[in-house]
Amino acid sequence: MKLSEKIAALRKANGMTQEDLASICDVSRQSISKWEADIVLPEIDKLLVLGKTFHVSMDVLLKDELTINGVKEVHACGNNLIQEKKQEVYEGVLIKESIDDENILDFLNINKIELWNTGGKPKYWTVLFFTSSRKDFPEQISKVMISDPDNGGNWFVDFKAGNEKYIVFRDKVLKYHIGNQQEKSYVCSECRKLGILDEQMNWSE
Repeated sequence: MKLSEKIAALRKANGMTQEDLASICDVSRQSISKWEADIVLPEIDKLLVLGKTFHVSMDVLLKDELTINGVKEVHACGNNLIQEKKQEVYEGVLIKESIDDENILDFLNINKIELWNTGGKPKYWTVLFFTSSRKDFPEQISKVMISDPDNGGNWFVDFKAGNEKYIVFRDKVLKYHIGNQQEKSYVCSECRKLGILDEQMNWSE
């Protein structure tokens, strides 16, 4: 079920009109209509309002394979996220459109979501700021990164664990110790071989 369908279903299940939901989200009724028709995506702050209003997590709203029958509270935000921080190992940013299997999202604790307007196709990227305590996370996510000349080429995700920085492609895990220029230079050279431009290597450390 797509996000647009979930919004409509949740609204109706809660006995709301489009006008009611528009008032809660501080948008026009036409905006709600466009969300439900899959013409426009809600902005991140509106997604958070929807989650709070309908008492569902961002996972339920954003993962196409999840239905809304199992409504659950959000436990991966705010104070709860801080309390769980000690258990988490990896932290970074993932573009949802860069993976070909959304089951990998089950390994993530998502603490922020942004929608980036790319001006191309797809028009929007769903950007997930995440942490993960899965020990083999680098190997697992390397299995689902897209590597397709017709779909953006070699996508990668970057994240870190402690003092180690990871750059992960399809079936290829690169890493270096932050501050070690020799290791970083090697990783950058491998990225160039995969078609990554230097300006795309300005990942945060």
